[in-house]
Amino acid sequence: MKATEVPAIAGAYLFEPTPFADERGFFCRTFDADVARSVGLDPDAFVQDSLSRSARGVLRGLHLRSGDGEAKLVRCSYGKVFDVVVDLRADSPTYLGRAYFELSGETQATLYVPAGCAHGFQALSEPADVSYRIDRPHDPAEDVTIAFDDPELAIEWPLPVASVSRRDREAPGLAEALKHMERTRLP
Repeated sequence: MKATEVPAIAGAYLFEPTPFADERGFFCRTFDADVARSVGLDPDAFVQDSLSRSARGVLRGLHLRSGDGEAKLVRCSYGKVFDVVVDLRADSPTYLGRAYFELSGETQATLYVPAGCAHGFQALSEPADVSYRIDRPHDPAEDVTIAFDDPELAIEWPLPVASVSRRDREAPGLAEALKHMERTRLP
């Protein structure tokens, strides 16, 4: 497994496994504690795993958490997604930087999203399963959502948006979300 820094997002990494393929299919390691440690991540910090399944064109995001934030490992375990990360850490050298990825069940690459970064994706296949491993138990009171179509972010989603949740559809723009993040930042 190889870990590569994501230049547009300080502290983000893409973990790419080395699959063993034969006539039966493939086998690969999707998480390696030693590789995580080698880039400064504590593998024992992750406390919750979740899975979402989305139909083609479904858009989820842009989401993050206020307070201490939430770091996550994200992997498309089946199908394919267009994945987006936006750095909202005011003290980050890549503040407001954006990074785009195609994650797929074929490659099984895992993206590490640092706390303080917004994350979202659009399913490119029918269906797409996305696995999340997060470093804090989920607290809905800390959820922050940013409009996926915010003109300041100008994210070019690859497909027409087939469906979004009510929360995502009614999300405030980037400027309002940043103000909320500032108000809720822990001392």
